[in-house]
Amino acid sequence: MPAMRAYRFMLLRRSSQAAILGLFICGNLLGWQALRGTLSSSRVLDTVPLTDPFALLQIIATQHSVASDALLGGLIVILFFGLLAGRAFCSWVCPLNVVTDAAGWLRKKTVLHVSGSRFVLSRKTRYGAIGVSLVVSFATGIAAFEWISPITMLQRGIIFGMGLGWTLVLAVFLFDLFVQRDGFCGHVCPLGGFHASITRFSLIRIRHDQGKCTSCGKCLDICPEQQVLQMVGKASGAVTSGACTNCGRCIEVCDDDAMKFGIRFSPAKQGTRSAGT
Repeated sequence: MPAMRAYRFMLLRRSSQAAILGLFICGNLLGWQALRGTLSSSRVLDTVPLTDPFALLQIIATQHSVASDALLGGLIVILFFGLLAGRAFCSWVCPLNVVTDAAGWLRKKTVLHVSGSRFVLSRKTRYGAIGVSLVVSFATGIAAFEWISPITMLQRGIIFGMGLGWTLVLAVFLFDLFVQRDGFCGHVCPLGGFHASITRFSLIRIRHDQGKCTSCGKCLDICPEQQVLQMVGKASGAVTSGACTNCGRCIEVCDDDAMKFGIRFSPAKQGTRSAGT
C-alpha cells in the first residue's frame, strides 16, 4: 500500500491517458460513439465537439474558413482547462507524456542527470515556438505545428499505425534523455506553452502548507516545472503559474504531507510540523 500511495497520481494519469486512447481506438476502428476523431478534433457521443484551441488558432492563421462546430469545440476546451483543470492536458491526456516521462526516468537512473549535456534551453522557447507556428501557418497555408507534431503522430500512430512517425517520437525521447531534462514538454512544445498561457487562472491547483514543510527539496527535484514551486520553504499558498501541469508528482514524494490538490482561492491553512522535524 505505501508503494501504491507513492505512485497514486502517476497510476491515475496513466489510466486516464490509456482510457482516452482506448476510447479513440474504439471510436475510430469499432464505430463507438463515445469519443471519435483525434486530439485535434473530436466529438463526444457524436454530439459535443472538442477542438484543440491551438490547432484552431493555426487554422485561423492560415486564413482558411473555420466551421462553427470547431469554434464551439475550441471554446469548450479553453473553458474546461482554462477555468478548471489547469494545464492537466499535458500530464493527464497527452500520450507523448508517457514517452517523455520514460526518458526522464531513464535519465535519472543513469549518470546522465549528472554528466549529461551542458546545453540549457530557456523555458520561454515554447512561447517563441507558438509565434513561429502561427507565422509559418500564415505563410504556408498549413497548420504548421499540427503537420509535424509528435503528439499528433503518436496518437494517430497508435490508432492507425505508426509509419515514419515513430522517428519523430524517438527524437523527442532521445532529446529528453541526452540533451535537456524535460526538454520537449517543459521547454519546446508550443502546445504546452499555449496551455500554460490559457490556464493562469484555473481553479484546481497544487497547494503548499509551509507549516508542515521541512524544506527537504524532494518536490523541487521531481517537478518538471520547478520554477512554479517558488513558494516552497517560504510561504503557504497555491501554485499560481499556468506552467504547472497538475501532475501530482510533488504530492507523491512529499513525506511531510505539505503538498495537496486544492482550489486556487482557498484561504491558506498553516499546518504544524511533526515532532522531531
